[in-house]
Amino acid sequence: MSAHGGPVRDLIDRMSLLDTTQLSLESAMRGSMLDQTYLANNLANADTPGFQAQTINFQGQLESAMQAGQSPSAVNYTAAAEGGVNSADGNGVDPEQTSAQISENGLLYQDLTQVAAAREQIMLTAIGQGGNA
Repeated sequence: MSAHGGPVRDLIDRMSLLDTTQLSLESAMRGSMLDQTYLANNLANADTPGFQAQTINFQGQLESAMQAGQSPSAVNYTAAAEGGVNSADGNGVDPEQTSAQISENGLLYQDLTQVAAAREQIMLTAIGQGGNA
């Protein structure tokens, strides 16, 4: 039995192993969380001389992996430098652009979690566990 939900949660966990869509959602959520970490780090270092911003193109990396036949859960996301210098001290962070990216990524993560929750509710309903408690 799972430590976080019992036999129903175990069933859902096992089912997700066979469901490419669910694995893709989970992988995209993982990539989005990781990108949010890098974006927050970029913003925190907006005044650090010589600092170069890094982001993760998790959508592109996930798409490439899936086109190559790789399991979505096996994708190892890697950060890349954004390039460019926005200040005389060599800093490559544009605080306004980074703030906008943080907001956009946050909305994307919220969308991904809503889709994943809806899919889980459909699964629970299908196995007779989706009633209101």
